[in-house]
Amino acid sequence: MIELKNVCKSFENKVVLSNFNYVFDDGSITCVMGASGSGKTTLLNILLGLIKADSGEVSGIPDDISAVFQEDRLCEPYSAVKNVFAVTGNEVGEDEIIAVLGELGLLGSEFVPVSTLSGGMKRRVALARALLAKSELIILDEPFKGLDDETRETVISVLLKYAKGKTLIIATHDERDCVALGAELLQL
Repeated sequence: MIELKNVCKSFENKVVLSNFNYVFDDGSITCVMGASGSGKTTLLNILLGLIKADSGEVSGIPDDISAVFQEDRLCEPYSAVKNVFAVTGNEVGEDEIIAVLGELGLLGSEFVPVSTLSGGMKRRVALARALLAKSELIILDEPFKGLDDETRETVISVLLKYAKGKTLIIATHDERDCVALGAELLQL
């Protein structure tokens, strides 16, 4: 389990997290919700080790973490398949990558530069990369933004299939995501 005890984080004079306490059980799905500026991304960045808390304790973070950030962070000249290979190496075969991309509705787009894809398609490539990377913890910051309702449902189904047994922490603005994922709600 991942445990946060009395975690505090401020930026200049703005307190973002104040004596924050929470436990993420192994294999749990948690949706983090709150208004803009409430600390969702800050919390995720602390869990990822990208920023440090000003005080408090964070324990139980596994070694293997994958993530989807608010921005896709893809290698634009590379294809979807090469973007996934960039994080999986030889641990995942091309056929499996293509299968997952297909399940995410990207058949026919696997080998074109991701710079030519729409925003929603890029989002799905970023998600495929996170799902296929070796991880015990998957952190997703607004992973469904830019997706229409039908695509969102498909993506959630694929997410639940490939992340089974892993701990999922998802920042979202949409309560429907919590319901569709069967997630616990953490309101900031």
